[in-house]
Amino acid sequence: MAGSDEGDRNRKGFREGLESSHGDPRVLVAINAVLSAAFAWLLVWGADLVGAAAMTLPNVAIVAVGVFVLTHVVTRP
Repeated sequence: MAGSDEGDRNRKGFREGLESSHGDPRVLVAINAVLSAAFAWLLVWGADLVGAAAMTLPNVAIVAVGVFVLTHVVTRP
């Protein structure tokens, strides 16, 4: 039973470390940009599939910027 006691302490320490770490904001922005671009491509591809919009780079870029700004505003502390 001593092993489980040590495991609980390790989990608490790991959780406290994660909660106290704010990380590098540049990484957050980079991940947000990559995921926003991927999601925008998917949305424009779906819109092109149903004939609602053409699959062009400007369309993907506009949607990506919109998704990026929206997620940045929503996740701001």
